[in-house]
Amino acid sequence: MSINKSSIHNVFRKINLLNEVGIALSSEKNFSSLLEQILVGAKKITHADGGTIYLLNADKKLEMVVVQTDSLDIHLGGNTNNPISFKPVSLYDEKGEPNLSMVVTRAVIEDKPINIPDAYNTQGYDFSGTYEFDKSTGYHSQSFLAVPMKNHENDVIGVLQLINAKSEKADKIIPFSDEDQHLVESLASQAAVAITNKQLIDSLNQLFNSLVQLIATAIDEKSPHTSGHCKRLPIITMLIADAAHNTKEGVFKEFLLSNDDRYELEVAAWLHDCGKLTTPEYVMDKSTKLERIVDRIELVDLRLEIIKRDAEIEKLTALSQDINSDEVNLAYEEKIKTISEAGKFIRHHNKGGEFMHEEDIEKIKNCAKLKWKDKQGVMQPLLNQDEIHNLCIIKGTLTQE
Repeated sequence: MSINKSSIHNVFRKINLLNEVGIALSSEKNFSSLLEQILVGAKKITHADGGTIYLLNADKKLEMVVVQTDSLDIHLGGNTNNPISFKPVSLYDEKGEPNLSMVVTRAVIEDKPINIPDAYNTQGYDFSGTYEFDKSTGYHSQSFLAVPMKNHENDVIGVLQLINAKSEKADKIIPFSDEDQHLVESLASQAAVAITNKQLIDSLNQLFNSLVQLIATAIDEKSPHTSGHCKRLPIITMLIADAAHNTKEGVFKEFLLSNDDRYELEVAAWLHDCGKLTTPEYVMDKSTKLERIVDRIELVDLRLEIIKRDAEIEKLTALSQDINSDEVNLAYEEKIKTISEAGKFIRHHNKGGEFMHEEDIEKIKNCAKLKWKDKQGVMQPLLNQDEIHNLCIIKGTLTQE
């Protein structure tokens, strides 16, 4: 028995091509490039002149995502940026009956490859659209091979259709061989898994991105003072990054960002203030030095009023005892003046708008020595240690802690 070395070599060549395509599919991150690689690989393996990849959309219709016909120089969808104007193909008619008249829909409905040697000599299929296309372009659509693409759960997610297999010398159109059909079935299976994996990864990325943006929204909502900041910053960041990336001269002429770099930078921009989620409001919104949920300057004012009240009681008590009224009134006026100046000084330096000098810090500590009587009758300093610590912040409203 003679062995056809040419045929064996051809089989090995196609198997090697199938392996190469499979390896490429497993590493491809761009969805459009992935679809193109599937179709181009299938055409190479079978010597097909053209082909189309259909994917099932949310309406359970077959939608063209990549269309190629080499002899007519037709390249639509994928990475070409050339839109596909053909409408999606429904699997069922208006009455709900299965659409078995079209090659691609029957491949999905019957879940099996459809191999047609000659479209002009075949019964049971509606090739009217194909005939019209051939008439308008001068093309001759002859052999068809439609293979359903099934994912890891054995669900059909689309169809890989090839048109016009060519002979080795590419001088005539021939039917797709059983050998080619088996290889395309294998490729379609790998392609379906690769497409599903990419869709799952994209869905996870979309979920992650939505979560990131939800966190940023929560941060913006947490503080009215920074509302919208977390949404604006990623936009500004990417504008600056793109400007630097596109610069051809100056210090940024060698600065380049890959797609991964851009993605990481954008996520970082969205999450740059994520620590604010666990930062207490009295720190986030601390507009004055004494603010902590409420501005404690009101408590200081209340204590000062108590000191004034007690001073007045002390004055009235002294006057009732016929003590020298001039001395009593003078002492009272001086005390009220001291109390008022202390209150004014503390309120001024509670704002945090100016630098604190050493003499200001000393004056705060002196003001703290004023005494007021609490409800138990115990004398307390006007300011506790935490209040002194906050009022002595040199600049701004936040302590070092």
